[in-house]
Amino acid sequence: MPNFYTDNEDLRFHLNNPLMKKIVDLKEMNYRDKDKYDYAPQNFEDAMDSYDKVMEIVGDICGNVVAPNAESVDKDGPKVVDNHVVYAKGTQENHEVFRDAGLIGMSLPRKYNGLNFPLLAFTMSAELVTRADAGFTNIWGLQDCAETIHEFASEELKDSFLPRFSTGATAAMSLTEPDAGSDLQAVQLRGSISANYDKETDTWFLNGVKRFITNGDADISLVLARSEEATSDARGLSLFLYDRTSDAVVVRRIENKLGIKGSPTCELVYTNAPAKLIGDRKMGLIKYVMSLMNSARLGIGAQGVGLCEAAYREALSYAKEREQFGKAIIEFPAVYEMLAIMKAKTLASRSLLYETACYTDLYKLYGYVSKERKLENDERAEAKTYQKLADIFTPIVKLFASEYANQNAYDAIQVLGGSGYMKDYPLERIYRDARITSIYEGTSQLQVVAAIRGVDNGGYLAQIREYEKQEITAELNDLKVILGKMTTQFEEAVLLSKAQDNREFIDFHARRLVEMAGNIIMGHLMLINANRSEEYKTYSRVFIKKTAAENRDKLEYIADTTMKDIEAFRQN
Repeated sequence: MPNFYTDNEDLRFHLNNPLMKKIVDLKEMNYRDKDKYDYAPQNFEDAMDSYDKVMEIVGDICGNVVAPNAESVDKDGPKVVDNHVVYAKGTQENHEVFRDAGLIGMSLPRKYNGLNFPLLAFTMSAELVTRADAGFTNIWGLQDCAETIHEFASEELKDSFLPRFSTGATAAMSLTEPDAGSDLQAVQLRGSISANYDKETDTWFLNGVKRFITNGDADISLVLARSEEATSDARGLSLFLYDRTSDAVVVRRIENKLGIKGSPTCELVYTNAPAKLIGDRKMGLIKYVMSLMNSARLGIGAQGVGLCEAAYREALSYAKEREQFGKAIIEFPAVYEMLAIMKAKTLASRSLLYETACYTDLYKLYGYVSKERKLENDERAEAKTYQKLADIFTPIVKLFASEYANQNAYDAIQVLGGSGYMKDYPLERIYRDARITSIYEGTSQLQVVAAIRGVDNGGYLAQIREYEKQEITAELNDLKVILGKMTTQFEEAVLLSKAQDNREFIDFHARRLVEMAGNIIMGHLMLINANRSEEYKTYSRVFIKKTAAENRDKLEYIADTTMKDIEAFRQN
């Protein structure tokens, strides 16, 4: 099997994002670990070389261990034995190999036995793992829960729990309840999970039920629970750490899912489960889970891009080999157009993913630096800017990457025809795995609700103006002109929506407005990348021409819509 990193030059291209110098310098705190740990980098070049070598290791494991195990894991799946989860044999092997390679707890500081890698490198690893097996991403990738512990927990909790990740501890976010779904403010409104404090033992005890918990029977779980009696909103919720050391939490069942079948999605029953409070009471949802959401959206974005890549490669390989009417089907316009669009969507969503990972990395890193010294005025301004960008970019990453994953998987099966529908090829598994990406961690519709703020407050338009300032190769000036027209159309669409002076009108067209902005942003990122990559010169043309037509249609629909039209949709 190939190495999933070295066989895809686009990954090394994105690893060398122009923002990486700033990120690495902040992450390494002036390379202060270089004399403490023999694996700490001496300088920026040394750090980048280290990231590259580790990505090669991740790529090798993905290509030669995880991918070959994917079919058996999909078939066998996890089981409940004595009220606890037992992974499929292939999942256990995957996890052990990553553990032995020191690739769990990648982003944690070295004092906790981590690699101190930036978020971009961790996100790239998640893309690689997903290309091999999207279900395993939901086990390996949840190590990012460690970042929440690192960011918000007490020193005592950090010292106790963070070193365990390097020895293979698994993690889970235990948020959703049977009646709450994505409305996390509703947690325990109807008597589900509660947290009660016992002064004598200085311990919190959790009681109730959680449902749809990915990797629910993990070693270390972050649990959102209602800690304040007589409350009914987000201010009554706190975040807790549960350590699986007893039978205080049992697995009632593993859900029988359409896809990602190797990842156990559990219904859990908490009975006086001892837990530790993370941070301050009442801040569980308002601060900690909301912070966790940016990383979670990035994680699903990486999963979406990995699935896009996997689907495209399967379709491309088949199209080159399959002959009809005396020639390979890739020579037919109906097929090569489909493949080119799949490739363009993969490159565009990957560009958005790693740009957003840099924004998220930077604002978080400035937060860590501020705990050690006072930030300079320009640093505070940058931190504020990057946080605003992360807040409006993470929902569109999740939206576009997950929707593109579904579209690419659908189109890839179409390229293979009847063969794609058979289990002889991995595409039917990829197709099933992709479907969840636009649902969990907030549906596409909820991502639009989060992203529309960037339309309302001008955040997307402001960043588009920043992208417009960047020089591009002269041969692509015609595409920059098209992006300029698309931006004018976007501004017109926003004005038309706001002119109705009716919030329902804006909400009705929210997805169209967000997608118009996203298409322009990804178009600019493709053009900027074309300065450094011949591949992007080709596919930026495919992407921008295609999305320009889409944006024209969206503007026309918005312009032609009346409130009477919207009323017609409400008659269901």
